[in-house]
Amino acid sequence: MSENIVILMLSISTFLGALGLIALLWGVKTGQFDDQSKFIDAARYDNEEDLRDAVMMEEKKRERKKKRKQEEKKKKYMPAD
Repeated sequence: MSENIVILMLSISTFLGALGLIALLWGVKTGQFDDQSKFIDAARYDNEEDLRDAVMMEEKKRERKKKRKQEEKKKKYMPAD
């Protein structure tokens, strides 16, 4: 191989490696890899059925909160005299 081709290949591979390193550092800095509950949830819900149950419970909690907020809005409303 020609010396110029080897130099070109080394420079391109160095550039791509630096680009990957910059992308990794950016991801770490912006919190792309932060997942506080990943390992806790993995230990807590061993199979799909438990995970589905947990998701359903979370949805029910959200619905209850939504209903409470609607009820509070109705209680605050007072017609003009």
